[in-house]
Amino acid sequence: MRRTPHENVATVLVAPGVLPDLELAAMALDLRVWPIRTAPICEDGPRQAFQVRRGMIEAHQGDWDLAADWTPVWISFGARWRIGDEPLPWTAHTTVWDLLASYAEHVRFTRKLGGVAKLILPPDIASAA
Repeated sequence: MRRTPHENVATVLVAPGVLPDLELAAMALDLRVWPIRTAPICEDGPRQAFQVRRGMIEAHQGDWDLAADWTPVWISFGARWRIGDEPLPWTAHTTVWDLLASYAEHVRFTRKLGGVAKLILPPDIASAA
């Protein structure tokens, strides 16, 4: 039995004022930042964003309370990191964790990847990539 196609992502809470800078830094590394609120795979993005943020904050029992109004995002990996159906190379993992470490005061995350439904770029952006 084959696994449903999915996208490997890091789930991250980002301080709103830093989000544009993080997005630009991620693009330079062929990483994509997807605010959950507006992600194309979310039927009710605002609700899912709320649930993800709340779950992450509650899991850390008060340590992440400062992130109560931060933006939950998924960070996915662009074409540079993909080798057919092979798992992501370890350098991809290292790259995303190093990027997030450089924003340490403005992000909260657990150092693991999760899986979400395939995130597909809109045609106008995909053709430019």
